[in-house]
Amino acid sequence: MAVATATRCRSCGGGDLRVFLSLGDMPLPDGFRRADQLELDEPRYPLEAALCTSCSLVQILGDVPPTELFVDNYLYYSSFAEELVQRSKEYAQEMTRRRGLGPESWVVEVASNDGYLLRHFVELGVPVLGIDPAPGQAERANEIGVLTLPAFFDEELAKQLIADRGRRADLVAANNVMAHTPALNSFAAGLAQIIATDGVATIENTYVRDLIANLAFDTIYHEHFSYFSCTAVSNLMRRHGLTLNHVDSLPSVQGGSLRWTVSHSTEVDETAKAYLDAEIEEGVTSFDYYADFGRRVESLREELRTALRVLRQEGARIAAYGAAAKGTILLNAVGIDDSLIDYVVDRNVHKHGLYMPGVPVLIRPVETLVEDRPDYVLLLAWNYRDEVIAQQHEYLAGGGKLIVPVPTVEIVG
Repeated sequence: MAVATATRCRSCGGGDLRVFLSLGDMPLPDGFRRADQLELDEPRYPLEAALCTSCSLVQILGDVPPTELFVDNYLYYSSFAEELVQRSKEYAQEMTRRRGLGPESWVVEVASNDGYLLRHFVELGVPVLGIDPAPGQAERANEIGVLTLPAFFDEELAKQLIADRGRRADLVAANNVMAHTPALNSFAAGLAQIIATDGVATIENTYVRDLIANLAFDTIYHEHFSYFSCTAVSNLMRRHGLTLNHVDSLPSVQGGSLRWTVSHSTEVDETAKAYLDAEIEEGVTSFDYYADFGRRVESLREELRTALRVLRQEGARIAAYGAAAKGTILLNAVGIDDSLIDYVVDRNVHKHGLYMPGVPVLIRPVETLVEDRPDYVLLLAWNYRDEVIAQQHEYLAGGGKLIVPVPTVEIVG
């Protein structure tokens, strides 16, 4: 299926978009298939990443319609990630204390999934509203008492919510969603509308500098339209009357993430200044920085493919862990199919019995590893390395080994 290739930056509209990574035609990252669908044609879309030399935004050039990505084929439920749930509880407690939130406040989360974060504000007695287009996740959130609107967030929706409720939000949380938004300017304009004069929004996403340093090419996929530096975030927000006030580092989240605090205040604290200055000094705004990344990715793809082929030739049985979007990209970009791995395990029960997009590999429960004892497990969820190692102590104690593919191929166990 053909998609339009962007010729203008989705943030500033600049026309100098320079490609630094081409992964070829990739399946939809969450397009999991049933057994009876394996013989059907599977849609694939070109996946190219480019840098806008005008505003420093890294972005993919082809736009798959959001309804295909986040409504029809979206089985990600945040509550299955224990580390994420715990971190969300800590965030709710911290922000409630820091912002003085209470029964008269209003917290809004964009891309609230199944209520994994907002439920902690509810427990603290703070009124909330979740916004998420995925029907199953929105329904689940409402079932547990987290009021959730099944919709995409943009400027129009923000204006509608203000008109309906007669107020603006004291806090807006937007975790791992800004990258998922093709219409960045409408998203930023919506934040500018819905944040109260003295309110703030916190935005979490993978930090492009960490993505590059960790060689996290599998984080580049169709659901992620953009990849942010602090420079790109600041440029986007200023265009809509908001300021990047503060930056928190989250090195253990998604292979390296940042939390950007933005508001109507024009104050820029030392954390934000330090990041903005460092990006210029380190070349994060230059094309050469990304071109080198593209070359290193090609080398890693070949190294991993060769390592798996050698293990198979030696008779090793290999499974994989993590049926997530990044796993789809890693398997397909490297060329790993059922000739190299036997199955994938995942904790998400909604994926059990389905097959990975692009490759005919069955998804099974995590308990299969201890029951079946494969020789090696390819850790597709390498960003949760420590959590998986702790969780799979019985498998590892029994002689099993993990293959960590990124940023370098490493055997653990």
